[in-house]
Amino acid sequence: MKADNRRAFLKKSLLGTLGAVVAGSVNAQTSTPRDAEGPFYPITPQKDKDADLTKVAGKSGTAKGTIIEIYGQVLDTNLQPIEGATIDLWQANSFGKYHHPHDNSDAPIDEHFQSWAIIQSGKEGKFRFKTVMPGAYPYQAEPEDQRTPHIHMKIGKHGYEPVLTQMYFPDQEQNKTDGLYQRKTAEQQAMMTAQYTDKANQFLYNIFLEKY
Repeated sequence: MKADNRRAFLKKSLLGTLGAVVAGSVNAQTSTPRDAEGPFYPITPQKDKDADLTKVAGKSGTAKGTIIEIYGQVLDTNLQPIEGATIDLWQANSFGKYHHPHDNSDAPIDEHFQSWAIIQSGKEGKFRFKTVMPGAYPYQAEPEDQRTPHIHMKIGKHGYEPVLTQMYFPDQEQNKTDGLYQRKTAEQQAMMTAQYTDKANQFLYNIFLEKY
């Protein structure tokens, strides 16, 4: 991506110029379900934490894997938009590797994948970011025991109960066997699973916070 195009994407993300986002099929009366933080919350300092995870500032390459876009709204449990919520997100790269010193798997690090972003919801609570489809990774001794693809998120704003959760993807084979995903009720799974849109490799995901 050329520098001008990258700046245009980031500006578009910040201004929230996508069309209006609806609350989806879930009639939210509770906040987004919570999930485990996992062992790989980023601890290595990095300056680049913007909404485009497919590029790293100062490097010319592009992250490997299928590039996807996630967009949605941060809403309260009465479906009112929340502007200025902070969304702290991190994930494995397309090989299933976290850019974290304690991830000792044999999967390769992708030096062109940003891996971590901290963004804010804009007007009408909208947010948008570009990343790659995270790879599944083994979490036990047996290689077939894999965590399903997911993105970790911490969402918060003063006046609302913060949420630590994981966003999942539809139609992933590992969803059927992933321990954390399968512990959730069908309603919780629906709230935690991104939805397809009419565009390829684009997903809708709304976040719900409860006032305190």
